[in-house]
Amino acid sequence: MTFWKSLFSKEKPGKTPTNQLTLKERLSALRNLPRFFKLVWETSKWMTIINALLRIIKSATPLAILYVGKLIIDQVILISQHKTTFSSYHLWTLVAIEFGLAILSDSLSRSITLMDSLLGDKFSNHTSVKIMSHAATLDLDQFENSAFYDKLERARQQTIGRTILLSQVLSQVQDLITMAFLAAGLLAFNPWLIILLLVAIIPAFLGEAYFNDKTYALSRRQTPERRELDYVRFLGASDETAKEVKIFNLSGFIINRFKELSGQFYKDNKLLAMRRTVWGTLFTMLGSAGYYGAYVFMIAQATQGKITIGSLTFLAGSFRQLRSLLEGILIRFTSVSQGAVYLQDFFEFFEIQPKIVLATNPVPFPKPIKYGFTFDNVGFRYSNSERWANRHLSFTLRPGEKIALVGENGAGKTTLVKLLARLYDPTEGQILLDGINLREYDLDELRIQIGVIFQDFIRYQMSVNQNIAVGNISEVSNHPLIKSSSEQSMAHPLIERLPNKYEQMLGRRFNNGIDLSGGEWQKIALARAYMKDAQLLILDEPTAALDARAEYEVFQRFAELTKGKTAVLISHRFSTVRMADRIVVLEKGQLVEIGSHEELLQKGGRYAELFRLQAMGYQ
Repeated sequence: MTFWKSLFSKEKPGKTPTNQLTLKERLSALRNLPRFFKLVWETSKWMTIINALLRIIKSATPLAILYVGKLIIDQVILISQHKTTFSSYHLWTLVAIEFGLAILSDSLSRSITLMDSLLGDKFSNHTSVKIMSHAATLDLDQFENSAFYDKLERARQQTIGRTILLSQVLSQVQDLITMAFLAAGLLAFNPWLIILLLVAIIPAFLGEAYFNDKTYALSRRQTPERRELDYVRFLGASDETAKEVKIFNLSGFIINRFKELSGQFYKDNKLLAMRRTVWGTLFTMLGSAGYYGAYVFMIAQATQGKITIGSLTFLAGSFRQLRSLLEGILIRFTSVSQGAVYLQDFFEFFEIQPKIVLATNPVPFPKPIKYGFTFDNVGFRYSNSERWANRHLSFTLRPGEKIALVGENGAGKTTLVKLLARLYDPTEGQILLDGINLREYDLDELRIQIGVIFQDFIRYQMSVNQNIAVGNISEVSNHPLIKSSSEQSMAHPLIERLPNKYEQMLGRRFNNGIDLSGGEWQKIALARAYMKDAQLLILDEPTAALDARAEYEVFQRFAELTKGKTAVLISHRFSTVRMADRIVVLEKGQLVEIGSHEELLQKGGRYAELFRLQAMGYQ
């Protein structure tokens, strides 16, 4: 009873733990299909047209083959009964026609499969590019939200699963056309056969609809855990994690966690699959009973001489194929509507809009900067967080000035520079550049004028050239600039020692790749900062993996190369910090002190305390 009640549940998806879908909601989800086919059309117009034409032709072949088969049987019976009256020429002509139709049908099927495969691959690639393109427009803090990642993961899954939906929808249309041809013959013979057919098929349709709902609900509910499962799989077998997995003996812990998650997935999927199999078997038996009931009726008509043997085979074949087609259409409808529901996940991702709004009429970026960047009571709080990452920040970064940000971990240093580069917009207050709100400038031009190297820079599994060029990817072919940048970051000597020099693949993921030490990677990353002639350079602890001497040399070189430019440095080493013109001391996201190294020492405040604590470590 619970099974049948749940088929007609009126609760909306997302309102219950199972996310059960009603028939009305399934039909409503079909409204996603026009947008879906618009994407298919964008993928390849000519392949879409050819696929549709092939399917229309294919839809007519079953009726043609059945009818020619009827004529052959009737002709055989006539010849056997009147051997001297009828010629066999017409019979063999019919056989040749059926043979040609069979070859045509097989060729069309293979052609359709080929077109589905090719169009599906192109569609998957096209939608993957659209996902990456849209993701590039979204804000950094959106990527730091787990709910956003669930939507992103579901959208990624649809790029593959929706190629199946494409084939299903086209097959649905093809089968409906075929059914129209076949149903015409049955209706002419006896309309009650169509009703018997529907009665036999509908329970199977309702059963499939119910279990597809359950599959959808289970898949949606498992999204966060599936992401964790993928992450655990990555931890257990990756060149990036192998060192710590071995040294901390984490393999047992990781494997157990994988077993726990995968075991739960298997348990849930197994239970659902077993129930689906049992009910599916019962419904198939009911459908078979309906078919044989109709078959018995047609045989009785033939034995009474009301129809010919050829007509019997034609009608029986038509009913059998109609039953198979109708069953496939109804069952496929649940899959198509389910796919249309999944499409909602796909389209919802594209409905996510960035909170950083681009200026309608952007102000040209000042070249050079005249007055500098001004923080005017700036505060920032992450989404779904009660704690302020930064609050009440008010100071000016003057042109050509070098400031250092100092504070304990979590003091808001990195958040501040992300605000400066407009990776975030302030929750309160404003950041001004030459007296104009940073929001009024063209975002792309702003970021061209800002060079940033973060402490958690990416170690791209690419060539040395490409690793450096990411600092200004439009200059990826500018080898003199890449070499100059590596020389400025002191990476050139180590690159010259590599087997393939600037063409050397870095990382162990691909063939002939070479991994670098932490300090060597940081020199490569630092070279990115010199790839563009930016007016503002931000170094967020980029030398943390270097020894004290190497870090001092890097910053000495950095100071020489950035004369006349504005710079922001984040470092925990006070030997480096003291090189700045001014030092901004942050605590719990707020500015507590600002001044030169000497001024802050004389003041005897928080900076002086941190400086003495670090100095004690060297005594």
